[in-house]
Amino acid sequence: MDPLKQRIVLLGPPASGKGTQADRLSKTFGIPHVSTGALLRSECARETVLGREANEWTSKGLLVPDELAVRIVATWMQEHGAVFLFDGFPRTVGQAEHLDRALDHLKAPLELVVLLELPEQEIRRRILERLSCLACGATFSSSIHGYVQGSACPNCGAPLVRRNDDTEAALAQRLEVYNQLTLPVVSYYEKTALRILRRVDAGQGSDAIFAKIAVLVENKEGPANS
Repeated sequence: MDPLKQRIVLLGPPASGKGTQADRLSKTFGIPHVSTGALLRSECARETVLGREANEWTSKGLLVPDELAVRIVATWMQEHGAVFLFDGFPRTVGQAEHLDRALDHLKAPLELVVLLELPEQEIRRRILERLSCLACGATFSSSIHGYVQGSACPNCGAPLVRRNDDTEAALAQRLEVYNQLTLPVVSYYEKTALRILRRVDAGQGSDAIFAKIAVLVENKEGPANS
């Protein structure tokens, strides 16, 4: 039986379900789920120096500088090793190049990059209906789940809130940043000799998306577009 792919990156626009799928994949396959976004939001909630620095960027719908994101990820890898499921990193070509260098040093190359694709109209709907738990990182849709701002998170009991970057203005900026900085990362991975990028339609149901990614993680190669 072929081994699982254990060095994985999930890419996708805002609200494409990266966090939801990464969490489910982590629980199913035992691969550590690492979300730079969740780490930064935790720092912001605790008002640490790092959190205040990050908030200056995220509150405007901007990506944090490469140096800040790289510092967080490098520290995590030093402590936990090179088995991971990255959600929210890398978001720029510079970050992708840094990750490749770090993995080359460890002789542990990246094995799979999954791009979750979603139309802009659906992204906007999901963002404006999203409520988040800053304590455990869970997210919910106000229309699907029936929660309102201040409702208790069903996972941990902390209040659900609308993130400061879940607004029309911040979304427009985030999409512009995604198109300018993160989409080139897709091209970067498409050009690698290993051809490790796969595309998945994120407009499907969560179970269908998970099933398609699981096939890739289990090393049973499917079509490049699904």
